[in-house]
Amino acid sequence: MSMKLYASLTLTVWLFMATFSRAQYVIDTNGEPVDNDDEYYIRPAITDNGGRFTLINRNGSCPLYVGLENTDTPLGYPVKFTHFALNVQDEDIRVNSDLRIEFVEVSTTCVQSTEWRVGENDTRSGRRLIITGLDDNFGSIGNYFRIVETQSVGIYNIEWCPMEICSDCGFVCSTGGILREDGRIFFALDGTPLPVVFQKKDD
Repeated sequence: MSMKLYASLTLTVWLFMATFSRAQYVIDTNGEPVDNDDEYYIRPAITDNGGRFTLINRNGSCPLYVGLENTDTPLGYPVKFTHFALNVQDEDIRVNSDLRIEFVEVSTTCVQSTEWRVGENDTRSGRRLIITGLDDNFGSIGNYFRIVETQSVGIYNIEWCPMEICSDCGFVCSTGGILREDGRIFFALDGTPLPVVFQKKDD
């Protein structure tokens, strides 16, 4: 084998491995891996679906609900991600892995966590809305979500399917989408998926 051909094959393999490795991670709007030490805004990948993710008071009482701003304005709250496996050395967030999502820099009158959590089936919509607070069930299963790839690079769906916590529990897994109600936009499971992107704070 000639040196030229060897060098070409080596470069091809390296590029393939680099691309494959990068595809394992969630990528932000700058094309960089999402890091669990940084803060990010979540927003729809498609316009006219609302703005950045935020907290919504639905019933005039706690808990608060996860939703979207009505317009694509610089409002909403950033979030941080935490791996399910605390011994994970990698700071970058991988696709299809269980993680916790928490709003940060938030001041509310509700004395509770701002971590995302799956709520009960809603009687009005028949869907499971995403609320905030800690789940007291075994393993806090309601607090764990995962980011899954779509067919477009850098665009993702958020789903609830905590398979790392319990692979044989028979969860009714579902992807998050929007629910419009009384002029507000809620984030809820069991509907049409909402593609999202992750924008690093201060970018």
